[in-house]
Amino acid sequence: MSHSTKKLDLTGQRYGKLTVLRPAENIGSKTAWWCRCDCGKETVVKTCRLRSGHTSSCGCLGRKNEPGAGLPGLTYIDGTCIEMLRAKTVRKNNTSGVPGVDWRASKRLWRATICFKGKRYYLGSYGRFEDAVKARKQAEENLYESFLCEFAAQQAANR
Repeated sequence: MSHSTKKLDLTGQRYGKLTVLRPAENIGSKTAWWCRCDCGKETVVKTCRLRSGHTSSCGCLGRKNEPGAGLPGLTYIDGTCIEMLRAKTVRKNNTSGVPGVDWRASKRLWRATICFKGKRYYLGSYGRFEDAVKARKQAEENLYESFLCEFAAQQAANR
């Protein structure tokens, strides 16, 4: 008994900023579609990514420094979220309680890292938790504080 599935026709449907124009060549075994974004750019997207909501633009929504980039109500400068820097939030999956500090069980060392402007910086591995925290705090002062001060000065100048 043969099993055939009818291919969905998504032509003309909208998904976020994308309008489906026509079928495209499959990507591997996955059906794909030519789509036009509201910004004018065309892109090819797999059906599953359109229907799940994982892809809702040509990529322009994720570009930094463009209106609508990132999450609503958040300000991104060069890939860095101002509000997240100010809040100094600790992610749910953080095990040390300090952002950017984690335990490397395989090496039996604490690792310190920091992300800034879309890049992750390795700050070193330390035998003592306190030393890893110190390295992280120093990097925050060096990178984040001056960045936030410059942003605040720009905001004040624009008022």
